[in-house]
Amino acid sequence: MTEMPAFLDRLRPDVPDIVVPRAILPFFLPRHPVRGRLVRLGPLTEALLGRHRHHERVAQLAAEALALVAGLASALRFQGSFSLQIKGNGPVSPLHADCTEAGALRFYIRSDAARLAALFEALPAPSAADLLGQGYLAFTVDPGAGRERHQGIVALSGESLEEMALAYFRESMQLAGLVRLAAGRGRDGWRAGALILERIASSGSREPGRDREDQAEAWRTATALATTLSDAELLDDRLASEHLLYRLFHSEGVLTEAPRALAYGCRCTRARLSGILEGFGIEDLDQMTTNGAIVMTCEFCNLDFRFSRAEITGRGRAD
Repeated sequence: MTEMPAFLDRLRPDVPDIVVPRAILPFFLPRHPVRGRLVRLGPLTEALLGRHRHHERVAQLAAEALALVAGLASALRFQGSFSLQIKGNGPVSPLHADCTEAGALRFYIRSDAARLAALFEALPAPSAADLLGQGYLAFTVDPGAGRERHQGIVALSGESLEEMALAYFRESMQLAGLVRLAAGRGRDGWRAGALILERIASSGSREPGRDREDQAEAWRTATALATTLSDAELLDDRLASEHLLYRLFHSEGVLTEAPRALAYGCRCTRARLSGILEGFGIEDLDQMTTNGAIVMTCEFCNLDFRFSRAEITGRGRAD
């Protein structure tokens, strides 16, 4: 069965039509071995999180993951989707956020209400490590259409999502970097942002030893300046990204590149969900039916899709 594109699916429930045109601003420091991305999701954060009901701390973790995956995806050349997946033995698991090559974002996150309540009784302000427990973090490039996926996996390490991402860079990619994440809910709803720096190889010089020292000092300077960034600055819609980068790095001659857009990007369709239902056996479908209909809820956008039992034939074999 050929899947119908979402924009042609007339029976698809409404979803937010939201695009943030300048959500990602790549930049570099010409005199330093530094490149980076400033990510600010703006009202897209509220559009994504507002469709779900999660504890505020859980929603904050999801928003940080969205900013992180958007920033990392923007540095890659790929087709399909780039995803962050975390599975642990804590009260919050799994966490999934992904971004397509066109900048379409989506996420889902699950939590155990009873275990979460017990955690907050013991720890009023639990860290990401407390929420997720022990487990693993994976970054995956999925080109779709049955083509081979490329994935890197590391054990969860660190107290914050920032530290977990940096542990991945060190262990899986042998890269030096800096990650600043922020998420919060204000008068206009949820906002999230990220500042990501990567240390790149220098061009070399006639004095390799001195060059290494200079480059190391330049990297220390850049990361020291980046750590002065406050959550309030990162989440302030009124502060243009170019101005924010100038505040941080004007002494280092920061230069920006073409901005990139991010958009609300759930890819659920009736055709896709109908295909899933068709794989079930007759007895299973009958058990799913209530008042002559089967309702499937998309985990990403929390929309209900209603199918009459008569339109699902059930080609799968019942157990």
